[in-house]
Amino acid sequence: MYFWYKIFTYLFYFFAPIYLFLRKIKKKEHPLRYKEKLSKIDKLRGEGFLVWFHVASVGEAMSILPLIDNCIEEKKINKILITSITLSSGKILEKRFYENSKVIHQFLPLDVLFLTKKFLDHWKPNLSIFIDSEIWPNLISNISRKKIPLLLINARITKKTFKRWNMFTNFSKEIFGKFDLCLASNAESEKFLNILGAKKVRSYGNLKFSNTEHNKKRELDLDILNKIDHRKIWCASSTHQNEEIICAKTHLKIKEKYKNILTIIIPRHINRVKKIKYDLEKLNLKIILSSNLKKINNETDIILVDSYGETLKFYNVAKYVFLGKSLLKSLVNDSGQNPIEPARLGCKVIHGPYVSNFLETYDYLNKLGVSKKINDLNELTQLLISELERDNPRNKHIEEKIENYGQNIFNNVVMELKKYV
Repeated sequence: MYFWYKIFTYLFYFFAPIYLFLRKIKKKEHPLRYKEKLSKIDKLRGEGFLVWFHVASVGEAMSILPLIDNCIEEKKINKILITSITLSSGKILEKRFYENSKVIHQFLPLDVLFLTKKFLDHWKPNLSIFIDSEIWPNLISNISRKKIPLLLINARITKKTFKRWNMFTNFSKEIFGKFDLCLASNAESEKFLNILGAKKVRSYGNLKFSNTEHNKKRELDLDILNKIDHRKIWCASSTHQNEEIICAKTHLKIKEKYKNILTIIIPRHINRVKKIKYDLEKLNLKIILSSNLKKINNETDIILVDSYGETLKFYNVAKYVFLGKSLLKSLVNDSGQNPIEPARLGCKVIHGPYVSNFLETYDYLNKLGVSKKINDLNELTQLLISELERDNPRNKHIEEKIENYGQNIFNNVVMELKKYV
């Protein structure tokens, strides 16, 4: 199987420049740095011990911020390379670390043997750390050939991913067997990794429960806070197509009881914002984009977030957060968004019946009384009206429990990483 994978990726390489150029036109790639995905590198490595973290997108990037901060303080580490795939993750990481000369961001090259070899020859990492479910066979094979320690951290293997890999037993054992250590984010992933051939698997919990001081301090401008402080606020986050309409109709129903209701909608993919705004305005709602927040007034119905990296600011003003990708039956096999971030900030988390990707996390939060399942628009409306009527303060005791739980996970992960530095 691996033989055919190599052949396929070699063939794809000939079309790769066209593929990336078309993505650039669609604004899905950086206008200049997209060439990094072809291993065209213009950044210098520098001397000393280099730790390389690889993430796919925004969620994974945010989850490793505490680890990056820890590595920055570690004197044995001279350089930290972070690679990612998506444009949004690149923007967030560049913004977060642009003043720190110890940290470099690079887009990961396409998984073609000679491109990944060129990448490794340039950066010469002393330790490679993949996050979540990032499995690239050619890259992993080249890392193994160069005898670079390879770790999979906060590993998450869904049933869908497991079934796909388990169809090719020899191939999976060949690839997963090359990891020196896998730290699973939950018990199910731990079980799947063992079956797929990983040699050394441990599970301390989901690293996303950990936090950074940077995250805690993110707040809206005082002027904006003063404008919305008197209003009842809820947030719909990581929404997918059709869920925004459900949330808008929920807003209208709540408005019949509470005239001062303010809804914040944070789409999973902000490239859909223009279409979402158009659809919601047809419901006679007054929409303000987050990039134009200074124009908000008492007549504003919905804040529609149109930039990445703003989520925490809005979680800090919302007591109730509905998480999307959970009401769409069409996504039942790949459903749910991570509820840790809003829960960690003391928000009550509301979700639909489809959360297959985060069942264990939701079970834990449900036991703490933090999360609540709803099945449709009417249940969402009734739950929010009930919660807004009580107008409960933030769950400080829940924040403390999650903080302690997350710190314990973080300490164990750091303990494992230090064995390789």
